Amino acid sequence: MAPIELRGIGKAYGAATIIDGLDLTLDDGMLTVFVGPSGCGKSTLLRMIAGLESISHGEVRIGGRRANEATPTQRGVAMVFQNYALYPHLTVRNNIGFPLRMAGMKREEIARRVVQAASRLRIEPLLDRKPAALSGGQRQRVAIGRAIVRDPDIFLFDEPLSNLDAELRVQMRLEIASLHKALDATMVYVTHDQVEAMTLADRIVVMRGGRVEQSGTPMALYDDPDNMFVAGFIGSPRMNLLRGRVTARVKGGVTVTLRDLDAAPVAVQVTSPPEPGTDVVVGLRPEAFSPTGDVVVRVTADAVENLGGTAYGYVQLDESDPLTIDLGGDRTIRVGSSVTTAFEAAKALLFDPKTEHRIR
Repeated sequence: MAPIELRGIGKAYGAATIIDGLDLTLDDGMLTVFVGPSGCGKSTLLRMIAGLESISHGEVRIGGRRANEATPTQRGVAMVFQNYALYPHLTVRNNIGFPLRMAGMKREEIARRVVQAASRLRIEPLLDRKPAALSGGQRQRVAIGRAIVRDPDIFLFDEPLSNLDAELRVQMRLEIASLHKALDATMVYVTHDQVEAMTLADRIVVMRGGRVEQSGTPMALYDDPDNMFVAGFIGSPRMNLLRGRVTARVKGGVTVTLRDLDAAPVAVQVTSPPEPGTDVVVGLRPEAFSPTGDVVVRVTADAVENLGGTAYGYVQLDESDPLTIDLGGDRTIRVGSSVTTAFEAAKALLFDPKTEHRIR
């Protein structure tokens, strides 16, 4: 295992800056997930850690040693790709053992490590098949097995589940989490899927435009986002971001009127209250809504999504994104129904619409 330090890391292609001056420390033994929209630089950053992408400026340190000029093998990393990268003419056994053969390891040791990895991933019956005879999930296990046999200091995963269907993605997420626990290894995982990030990570790094917007534990980012981007990106369904205006300062915070909802003024606790008349954005998670809340809301359901154990109602406001309300287990609400619900003012968050930063 080895900690990873990124010091002033930058990457540019000509005049286009992809990552600029990023500082980050990835702790030893943790599973860190880079998450963000397409083009935010997360895969580029992963490849810079791996040694597959050159560094324009800054320094990568692995285990306390500078690694800028080191090859991937010298860095002690193993990478699992989105497209599996298996050799179609080789059996599973030979695909897993290929990097060991290239390293000149003895045949007996290769055989032992291959069987050990296959056993851990429950693919022993597949060892003599070729990739064409495997399902997507089985191929991904083979790719992970090829990484395991190298006994690396660091595992790097570049959107490894993107090509799998929904059921297989859930299964493979659980297997990767179990693998991390068993190996107690340092892992870095890249995805655009915030559900994968929430379920897998010890620590999430949210990226946008080559910058780190916020990093922390999954629930810290969910409960305490620093800005509107993180608030809207982390969570499924996403946080509701509603237009509001400060109407008064009160003890411990402000009173805000929601411009898009026929609701009573909301008392929001903040330590640095804006002036009355200031436009703000109020953040509310869908699950903040319940009949027992203290701020009553009456709306009409424009769409209803019944998921069995729970249901979500969607209300189209003047804003582009609809208001999402957690209806719990209520299956009686239909499209066009009038819905009376409420939310807890204590769960409302306040943001500055100009800077998008959290007002605390």
